[in-house]
Amino acid sequence: MNFKTKHIVQSLCLCLILLVCAPCAPAKADSEAKIALESCIGKVMNELKKPEMKNPATRGQVLAEIEKIIKVLFNFPELSMRAVGPKWNSFTPEQQKNFLDAFDDLLRARYLDRLEGYSGELVAYTGETANAKGDRMEIRTEVTIRDKIVPVAYRMLKNGRWTVYDIIIEGVSMVQNYRSQFQTVLDKGGAEELIRLVRQKAEETRLQKGKG
Repeated sequence: MNFKTKHIVQSLCLCLILLVCAPCAPAKADSEAKIALESCIGKVMNELKKPEMKNPATRGQVLAEIEKIIKVLFNFPELSMRAVGPKWNSFTPEQQKNFLDAFDDLLRARYLDRLEGYSGELVAYTGETANAKGDRMEIRTEVTIRDKIVPVAYRMLKNGRWTVYDIIIEGVSMVQNYRSQFQTVLDKGGAEELIRLVRQKAEETRLQKGKG
């Protein structure tokens, strides 16, 4: 399976820690979705500023707290279901749970250590769009990275509370990016093979970090 998503991974982590700096439009009150998004990311920023983050002996404690915050921000069941696509319904309940655990593990393994990459890039909040029912929202931003403006949109769903279920970076959906990769595996090996490979990739990612 091709997991070449370095650009999306780096941009995603950067955008997650930067949105809290995005200015609001003065003539319009913040939406509940944007408030929820900024609240969680603000908590992540507070954790990153702790002195414990600089100490290898205590960094793990800080990352554990950030992990809890990210689990509140992201709707991992929704993200997992959309990443698999229509074949999700062919998974048994046990396979759905196993994939959710494996995919959640992979995303955390890839993203957490990259949260240290913030270096003062600029962010602009450019608007938002809601669906007719008002239970889905797309929040749009632009991130300036080395003089390049990168459009980033956060897609959120309200199901009791607002959570992120997809991020669009330069027109590329994180969910669609993974789905295209997963589809090839599902066509050849089915659910069990996909779960095995996602677990394997999560473990490889951790081993690579341990060597770094």
